[in-house]
Amino acid sequence: MPKLEPAHDAAVELLRGLVAIPSVSHQEQAASVWLTTQMQQMGYDRAFVDAAGNAVGEIGAIDAARTVVLLGHIDTVPGNIPVRIEATAEGPALFGRGSVDAKGPLATATAAVARLGSAWAIAHDVRFVVVGAVEEEAASSKGARFIRDRFDGIQERAPVACVIGEPSGWSRVTLGYKGRVLIELEATQPMAHSAGPDAGVATVAVDFWNWLSGQAALANAEKPKAFDQLLPSLRRLHTFSDDHMHDHAVAQAGIRLPPDFDMPAFTQALAEWAAVRTGAEASVLVGRAPATEKPSAFTVKGPRTEITLRLSAYEPAWRGERNNPLVRSFLAAVRTVAPDVQPGFVVKTGTSDMNVVGPAWQCPILAYGPGDSNLDHTPHEYVLVEEYWKAVLVLEQALRAL
Repeated sequence: MPKLEPAHDAAVELLRGLVAIPSVSHQEQAASVWLTTQMQQMGYDRAFVDAAGNAVGEIGAIDAARTVVLLGHIDTVPGNIPVRIEATAEGPALFGRGSVDAKGPLATATAAVARLGSAWAIAHDVRFVVVGAVEEEAASSKGARFIRDRFDGIQERAPVACVIGEPSGWSRVTLGYKGRVLIELEATQPMAHSAGPDAGVATVAVDFWNWLSGQAALANAEKPKAFDQLLPSLRRLHTFSDDHMHDHAVAQAGIRLPPDFDMPAFTQALAEWAAVRTGAEASVLVGRAPATEKPSAFTVKGPRTEITLRLSAYEPAWRGERNNPLVRSFLAAVRTVAPDVQPGFVVKTGTSDMNVVGPAWQCPILAYGPGDSNLDHTPHEYVLVEEYWKAVLVLEQALRAL
């Protein structure tokens, strides 16, 4: 077995230490403090926890002509997976919650930028900003929004390129992510005996889901690729009765949105469905607003049934260009690290912080990081140690070429 260089071991220990610190969304502080301490010890010019709770490390002059942001996320979904390095048929693997999604990519960026070093960054008049953002898994993307607004071209220079830290596999880059919106329906109507002529309130939630499914079927006709399809999922459904003798049905659906999805038209169609379902006039719509990144809601009141629809966590789909200096630097870097490997492209049906910063920055952007995204959120999440190390080398080489 070839002797491993010390930098390899240090990079693996960085990942192991980061994964070992629990950091479920809204509980990231300990991990952010730990990572910024590591950044300081690795030679970062500046490392701190910002006002949003993000772990931020910078190498290069503050007033450098060019800024490159490497935006990962430090939070994870819940789940206690014992952290260990264990032999597998594919080689040693580091197990633990977040090893793939997305502390592996975040540690990759941290190690790769440290290998470039301050002197190299200053000599090339570039500043690298590595961010471990908070609340990516919470659908609020608090950390990414804070960074987006910080580098707005007024407070600080907008980045000339951005690398999102998400698992793509070490030899591939992710060019785009689908959009997303969450819809919560609450239907209310007076209590009635189940043997009576009136349909129970739960049927409103069923009709809501059937309507969404029908909209998806229409939108997806002759669109074989999942990235181009409207993909709804039913996340929650329950009923209850209150002290005022009203029955309630609450349903929540998440929808993955294709590129160029017409959100205002969809919102209008949703309102029209609610009006028909309740027997209300269009003029009875109360507080209607189009879906934006800020939650919005509207209520439709019929003779017997009232429906409130709340839209939140809206992000449009975003897809970066395939042919630009950032993509070319990664393709060349993969070939440099492994001449016999053909680099590849992928688009994802999920959503990431690319959807938050891409539309604002309008710069070359892609997502990169080691790991198999099929292991995201699973009870057996792990990343192969050598895949992680190759990703560090690829990212370092890509940033040098860029």
